[in-house]
Amino acid sequence: MINKVGVIGCGRWGTFLAWYLINYKKEDEILLYGRENSKSFDDLKHNRKNEYLSIPDNIILTSDLESFIKNSKYVIISIDAQNLKYLAKQLNDYDLSTKTFILAMKGIDVETKSRLTEVMAKNINQNINVAVLLGPGHVEDYTRGIPNCAVIDSNDENIKKDVVNLMRSNLMRLYYGTDLIGNEIGGAYKNVIGICAGILDGLGCASLKGALMARSIVEVGKFIEKCGGNKFSACGLSFVGDFEATLFSKHSNNRMFGELFIKGEKTEKNCEGFYTLKAVYEMGKNFKIDMPITNTLYEIIYNKISIKEGLDSLFGRDLKKEF
Repeated sequence: MINKVGVIGCGRWGTFLAWYLINYKKEDEILLYGRENSKSFDDLKHNRKNEYLSIPDNIILTSDLESFIKNSKYVIISIDAQNLKYLAKQLNDYDLSTKTFILAMKGIDVETKSRLTEVMAKNINQNINVAVLLGPGHVEDYTRGIPNCAVIDSNDENIKKDVVNLMRSNLMRLYYGTDLIGNEIGGAYKNVIGICAGILDGLGCASLKGALMARSIVEVGKFIEKCGGNKFSACGLSFVGDFEATLFSKHSNNRMFGELFIKGEKTEKNCEGFYTLKAVYEMGKNFKIDMPITNTLYEIIYNKISIKEGLDSLFGRDLKKEF
């Protein structure tokens, strides 16, 4: 019997989505795939819980990718964005003609400068059905019954509708996306802005977050448009809609990375914004567009210029009209 849904990734978000589909969508059984040597998989296998939730018996843990793919119609992927190309190459070994993939992750591949749906297409030599799940919401809030919104997007309208019907509930209100490029870039880019927000928190300058939010919408909108998307998608759920969860929340890995960076400390949590920053910085240089927030953050994080020097460069820029 083919399971309706399988999830690849035993981290915070992947495990939550398996839990969510059991508890809110009343799926009979969910397959949850993880690598045998990963700590998150081992912890779930031995304890049936992580620091966020406990998983019921009808979430079936497996490290057998071939069996997992064979027995899943919908495959939700929630792993580190930089590892997606390696997983896609593995998936290419199997018949994927009847599968629908849902990318519940955010990022840009730093090596190829590709959006994640492009990573799938470039590494899988089959016609595949792919959608993305983007937007705000933290596991810590969802598991307390606090609802939020998200957006589903795809190049295929029928797949989009199918995935919305699969995932929607009174806990997670879903919208149909209308700009796959803009939504993917917005979802990835908000992690970069999250690092900026953490730096401001670490400096005790949280009041600057308002200006950061307003100007980043303009900057990211220009970037989205240059990539072929609609600049107004920066105002949607995938970017500005995710700001509270990324720029203000104590649960945000990217915001915490920025705060700890300023304090000279490190975090063991995954920070996708670190890699996305490098990708969009290099893409922006090729596009020859003005990206002061991105460029300054890159100089601080990668070239280790001082925070004072970075802020001085931003505030010392030539005066200009707001729009």
